[in-house]
Order: sequence, then C-alpha cells, then structure tokens
Amino acid sequence: MKAIVSKAEQGRSGVHYTDIPTPTPGAGQVRIQLQTAGLNRRDLRVISQTKIGDAPMIIGSDGAGIVETLGEGVRDFEVGDEVIIHPTLKWITNTPAPPADYEILGSPTHGTFAEFIVIEANHVARKPKYLTWEEAGVLPLAALTAYRALFTRGQVQSDQTVLIPGVGGGVATYLVQFTKAVGARVVVTSRSAEKRQFATKLGADLAIDSTQDWQEQLGGDKVDLVIDSVGAATFDKCLASLKPGGTLVTFGATAGDEIPFDLRSFFYGQFDLRGSTMGSREEFDAMLRFIAEHEIRPVLDRSYPLSEAKVALERLQETENFGKIGLQIH
Repeated sequence: MKAIVSKAEQGRSGVHYTDIPTPTPGAGQVRIQLQTAGLNRRDLRVISQTKIGDAPMIIGSDGAGIVETLGEGVRDFEVGDEVIIHPTLKWITNTPAPPADYEILGSPTHGTFAEFIVIEANHVARKPKYLTWEEAGVLPLAALTAYRALFTRGQVQSDQTVLIPGVGGGVATYLVQFTKAVGARVVVTSRSAEKRQFATKLGADLAIDSTQDWQEQLGGDKVDLVIDSVGAATFDKCLASLKPGGTLVTFGATAGDEIPFDLRSFFYGQFDLRGSTMGSREEFDAMLRFIAEHEIRPVLDRSYPLSEAKVALERLQETENFGKIGLQIH
C-alpha cells in the first residue's frame, strides 16, 4: 500500500511517499480503507523528533474510511461500514487525566497517512452521515481536543465570554463553533486581518489584533474563560484578560513552553489554570453527538492528494491555513 512515512533523516526531508506492506488485523481489530485524513501540528512534532536509526513511521492521527476486513471477535462493525477513528489510544473512560500508557495515533503506532490502517475496534466510530469524507477525515483530533478543553476542563456556560487566542488553526475553529452552539460569547485574536475576518464570519463576536493592546480592544471588559494553545507569547495577556475567578485552559505551546508569571497577581485574581490534552473515547462519542445535534461542520482550508502530503505539511508549518488541511486517499 502507499503511505507517508517519516524515517532516517530528521525533519521534512525524511518524509517519503512510498510502498509498505498492507497490515493484517488481529483479534479485536479492523482494517480500514482510508478515504481521507487530516493534518495536525502534532505531525510536525513527530517529524521533527524522528532520528536516524528510528523505524519508519506512518504519520497522521486523523482519518475516516470504510471497514474492509474484520479481525476475530469483532461484532460491532460489518464490512462496508463508514467510520472515523478515535486517535487517543488506550483512553476509553473520561478520567481527570489520561492513563499513563495512553498513545496518540501516528507515533509510536502507525497512523492514518496511508491507504489502509489496522486499529482496535474500540477506537472506531461510525461516521456522522451528514459529513462528507473530506470533513470526516479532518474531524477527530482537533474536534476532540476542543471538546475536552471547552466542556470537560473549561466547564463553559452559556452566559460566559470565552477568549480564544490565535484563531486560524483547526482546534480554534471548532472552539468558535462549539462555544457559539451553547450560546456563549466568543472573542478571538490573530495578527492576520484575513483570519480575523474569517473568524467573524464563522461566528466570533469580536476579533482583536493580537499585535495591539488587548485590553484596549476589549473595551476594558474581562472574559470568563480563556482556551489557549499559543503558550509563552500570549500567556500574560490571557491572564490579564480574565475576570477575577476566571479560568485559563491550556492545551498547547506553539510559541514556547516555559512561562514566568506574576504569582501574586495570580492568587489575588483567584484564577484557575487547567491543562488539557486530546480526550477519551467517552468524550469522543459525546463530541460526535454534539456536532450532529448542532450540525457543526469542520472548516476546510485545503485538501491535497496523499502523494502531496509534504506540500500540505509545509503549508501547515507556515501557519498559512485557516481551518483544517486534508489529504485525499481513495
């Protein structure tokens, strides 16, 4: 089968479109003929961490396709079922934190940038019928991340204002739609005027220029909840934007991991700081019910053939996208 693998050389020079053996499902597994897949910033991290001597790895965490072969003991699916993949392996029950041995599909377990994938049946769900293949293929990781951050960790309420810094990436576009679906007010930030305009069309109530004074653009108002993935570049501004007793949920650090901040201001503000990553199978199912109820669709940036995954990864690296970048496989 054709696949995109990361091997040998470090970085994008080690990304290859190549032939590898088609996997065979074992007991409790299914083989899926993937129709589409989606890119995430995690794919870039996997590539950057690949070292000489590492075994070739099929990258990719998002995917949707058709059940092609059933392993022994699989009873919940039939050949021909249209499905999407829950990419957080070994995390089934919604717990305060994932189990110590959980994994994310695409390293160290082969991922979705391939014609076929073998995966445990308990990490497969039926594709929402109203979604196209292109939409379903880019849904899982980012939508699940947004759902847990906003609902499980953020405990969003309909009368709140939610700040989403760095709008444009896949998770942020889901956060805007999810927050509006429950009736809350949405504020986004971006240095790009075009992305601010896109976010407003998507439903954001206010889009502010992240390079300018946030407080001035907020008109002196404060927000109840911040869902941040930027990290060091925005952390202080996020705290300064919170109402006393507000909550900041962080699930990423694209602009730096280490953050010094004023501890005294933090405890006088009675703020809550919560981490969030991915989500359990229970949350994945809840997310699928939520998007179906509100008929929420992924925001698609561009779609590329599987053979052009390297070009797609370059677009993602340069943060040129608004919404999700997809791959067409079959």
